[in-house]
Amino acid sequence: MTIDLNSQTAAEAQDYIDDMARKRGYVLEYHKVMAKHDFPVLQAANHVVSAAYLDQRTLDRKTKELIFIVSLTVMRASKGHIQSHIRVALDLGVTPTEILEAIEIALPEAGVVAFQAGFDAWREVVGADGIEPTVEVHEGGNGAS
Repeated sequence: MTIDLNSQTAAEAQDYIDDMARKRGYVLEYHKVMAKHDFPVLQAANHVVSAAYLDQRTLDRKTKELIFIVSLTVMRASKGHIQSHIRVALDLGVTPTEILEAIEIALPEAGVVAFQAGFDAWREVVGADGIEPTVEVHEGGNGAS
């Protein structure tokens, strides 16, 4: 289903997606597609996100980003989605160590598999590397328990 946008609505949708990018620090692929194909539903969904996440209330934006990173990790969201919030957190001054510590909260409640998804997203964004063993070992990929 495609909803054809008239030129006025298309310009409004473009302004809206640009405003989303400014306020969030990122936009996801589905935001861009919904802006073009079902703009009213994108607006409705974004109002919920604004009320819960973007509007300044009691929690500051850094705290909200850490909560988002952990919740996305636990929900096993796509790596790109987790990384978008990691990048915003870094832009806000959250340190890589603070982000890792937040992701580690997923371990006891969601398990190592969920943790590894968040960890891998974090590792790629911050460029973290590890210590290689000096003994012969089988490669275990990105995860191990």
